[in-house]
Amino acid sequence: MTIILHGHPPAVFDPPAGAVQTSPLIPGSASLEDLASGCASMAMVYAPPGVLERRHTLALALRALRPGGRLDVMAPKDRGGSRLKKELAAFGVTVEETAKAHHRRCIALVPEAPTGLEAAIAAGDLQWVDPVGAWSQPGVFAWDRIDPGTALLANHLPSLRGRGADLGCGYGALATVALRSEGVTGLRLVDLDRRAVAAARRNVEDPRASFEWADARTLPTEGDLDFVVMNPPFHEGGSEDRRLGQAFVRQAAGMLRTGGVLWLVANRHLPYEAELSAAFKRFSPVADTGGYKVIEAVK
Repeated sequence: MTIILHGHPPAVFDPPAGAVQTSPLIPGSASLEDLASGCASMAMVYAPPGVLERRHTLALALRALRPGGRLDVMAPKDRGGSRLKKELAAFGVTVEETAKAHHRRCIALVPEAPTGLEAAIAAGDLQWVDPVGAWSQPGVFAWDRIDPGTALLANHLPSLRGRGADLGCGYGALATVALRSEGVTGLRLVDLDRRAVAAARRNVEDPRASFEWADARTLPTEGDLDFVVMNPPFHEGGSEDRRLGQAFVRQAAGMLRTGGVLWLVANRHLPYEAELSAAFKRFSPVADTGGYKVIEAVK
């Protein structure tokens, strides 16, 4: 018996015997997309909040289950949980629903022939997005729009030189701009989201680029980079967590050589200045508009 454990946000633990941990947000874990059809007898899913991403995940889990297999799904009521029963029923499964502590839990048994799986999978898969002119996927940060903070930083990036990194690269918008500088000799694109890394590989076709599915906060700090660019995350599990961006600032400082430069964009209200002051020789605001700030910091 194979059990699929799919976490979003990631639930990191040692899966029990016979279980497979899948998540785009747990580096090194299995991919739900790659599991064979009918390979599992049970799946437990913490459903993501985005509609397309959630239906995509539910359809993948149902496809991986054999007929008669059981799917357990849970989500906060205000982050898709109130829609779970209806969305599962649309796939032709019978659903039982319970509610507890602002969450909804649904249990479904897989029929012989669920309906609409492939359409839901395709709608949430990696795709070309005209508004951003790039490959992207539901669930990736700002997947179908040009993030204004990223755009502001891109408009203020100077000509860069040497080896650098884009921490939290997303689908590669900042990296594309950074690599326009002929003086760049190498650029590491790092993201916690496997889907973002896959999209960046499609969008950034430059031999100077390398790609890493990793938590940027845990990378070795070798102090050998010339520059870092980043629009760091500040949400985890749907809630604001300012410590994320602060950790990114410290990580960038550790990865940069003396004299190396960090180019950072953040929402204006986020308190990164204390971390910048502690970790860098100097820093200065470069732009402040539209609720965002761009900062240059020198180690």
